[in-house]
Formats: sequence, C-alpha cells, structure tokens
Amino acid sequence: KPAVAEEDGELSDQCPELDGFFADAEQCDKYYQCDNGHITEKLCPDGMVFNDYSSEYEKCDLPFNIDCSHRKKLQQPQPSQHCPRKHGYFAHEEKNVCDKFYFCVDGKYNMITCPNGLVYNENAGICSWPDEAKRNGCTSEEVFQFQCPKVDESVGATHPRYADPEDCQFFYVCINGDTPRRNGCKLGQVFDDESKKCDWARHVPECADWYKGRLTDKQLEELENPPTRRPGATKVSKRKHQRPRAEVEE
Repeated sequence: KPAVAEEDGELSDQCPELDGFFADAEQCDKYYQCDNGHITEKLCPDGMVFNDYSSEYEKCDLPFNIDCSHRKKLQQPQPSQHCPRKHGYFAHEEKNVCDKFYFCVDGKYNMITCPNGLVYNENAGICSWPDEAKRNGCTSEEVFQFQCPKVDESVGATHPRYADPEDCQFFYVCINGDTPRRNGCKLGQVFDDESKKCDWARHVPECADWYKGRLTDKQLEELENPPTRRPGATKVSKRKHQRPRAEVEE
C-alpha cells in the first residue's frame, strides 16, 4: 500500500543509493524515497509498517510480517470503534474473549471468529492453538476448562487423549501430557474413551444417543454406510444441452 504522507524531496547525502526506498532507522512505519539523490520522507497508512526487503519496491505491510524490533517507534494512532489503528488485525477488547478479533480497513471493522478450539494470536495475526498464542487469560486450561491428568513422562510423550466430559463428539489431546488441545470427531461419530479413537455413535454405549434429536436414524445410517453408485452408472449432467457448432470451412 502506498504512503499516505510525504514531504517534498530535496537533494540529500542521506540516500544510501541514488534511487530506491529505504527504511527509517528508528520508526517502523516511516521510510524514504530517493530519486536521483533527492530524498522524500513518507509514512505508511496507520497500522501498517514499511517492508524493506528490497529497495526497488515501495511496499507497506502488516506488522506481523516485518521485524520491527530495532525500529519500534510508530506514528500517532488514528483509532475508531474496535480499531486501535486504521488498518490491521486486533484482538477483542474483552481480555477473556479469545476467539474473536477485528479486521480493520481504513478505520472500518469486521469481526472474525476463529474455528472451534483456536484463539486469536496477537503476535502472528492468525488463529492458533492457545498454547501457541500465549495470551494472558487465554491459556489452554482457561479456554477449554480442562486440565490434563498427571501422567508419567513416557505416557506424556504419546500425547494421550481424553474424552470431553461435556461433549461426546469432542476429545482432548494432551501435548506432552500437559497441554490440552480440543479436537473433534466427524459428524455421526463420537469419541470412544476405551479405544481412544472416534467411532460411530451406536458402537459407544455411553454416547449412543448423542445425536438423538439432531440426526434421524436414517441420516446416521447414511453417514455410516453412504450409498454407492452402481457400477457403470453415469452421472446426469445438469448443464443445458447446446446445439453443436457448425464447422466453418476456410
């Protein structure tokens, strides 16, 4: 994205090269354009920072993609509702709302919800496992309300699985025996705490009625034994038939 502010170029010995785009030494969203030795100071749009991977290109990027550890200064923020800055991805204001975040463009927001079991990772700008996001108030134990049972190191190395006590379709994988991650079985299946695998609901007595009221017996049967096409059966096209094109002689 191009700069939003600039100052008139003047001949300067601060240009590393006669032509190109160069990062400011202290401010991550500020950069300079050098045109035949004339320097122009520029700013990225609020919330974005300068991508200095090549002096040939003028590009502003999201902070997650750029190392600003040595250029920590930024322009004054221009906040609006749910958007601390005009552009970017931002965590929900309520610290205990871990799976929702805002995508802001020019100060206007869209709220996005992470897939089940994941939380917004402020350092990467994506949804990830709670133990990877490392957010205060959003630890695996806080998000899932589940704590891995204590096991020997040898058992922990196998990443043991445990049934979700509240939901037959889900289970927890305890990474190295102590960090829970919530996973689910496909529709029609439940987690069998004996075999530690997903199985069809009718095979797991304590969860045999889990889908009752949500799926009919016929639907469950079709999920377990999907109808197969007869050998040689052809699929009927839904496309409208077109007249064959006449051949054109040259």
